[in-house]
Amino acid sequence: MRHRHRKSDCPIHFALEIFGDAWTLLIIRDLMFKGRICYTDFLHAEEGIATNVLADRLVRLEEDGVIEKEAGSGRGTGSRYWLTPKGIDLLPVVLEIIAWSAKYDPNTDAEPDFVRRLNADRSGLERDLRDQLDAAAPALAGHRRQGARRQGDRA
Repeated sequence: MRHRHRKSDCPIHFALEIFGDAWTLLIIRDLMFKGRICYTDFLHAEEGIATNVLADRLVRLEEDGVIEKEAGSGRGTGSRYWLTPKGIDLLPVVLEIIAWSAKYDPNTDAEPDFVRRLNADRSGLERDLRDQLDAAAPALAGHRRQGARRQGDRA
């Protein structure tokens, strides 16, 4: 994990150091909801991220343990990215941002059915999304995820 000089021990500051800029949250959004897993997928997102910014954010997210990367297997095959358990644990935060934005942004692009389910059955939606995110990771990463989740269980 990247070691940065911390300006404070405030929990909000800690979180913002990891995912507190728009590009980082948009990459997380793309991995969670848009099925984007490759560098070029992120480049073609509607927001138009610059290549140098994308490369930097992917490295930072990987160093911070939010995403994992699987290098391409040969010429012409790009790396694939997926969320780690730490990244998937951002799901409630991202869902809350979506709910807040859907409530206050009259021009929201959020799917109405998604917002209705988010408001009516947030825990069920979150459970389904977590299952999808776990299933999207490569098989080897899935084994590491299960082990990490078991180690992190406190119940």
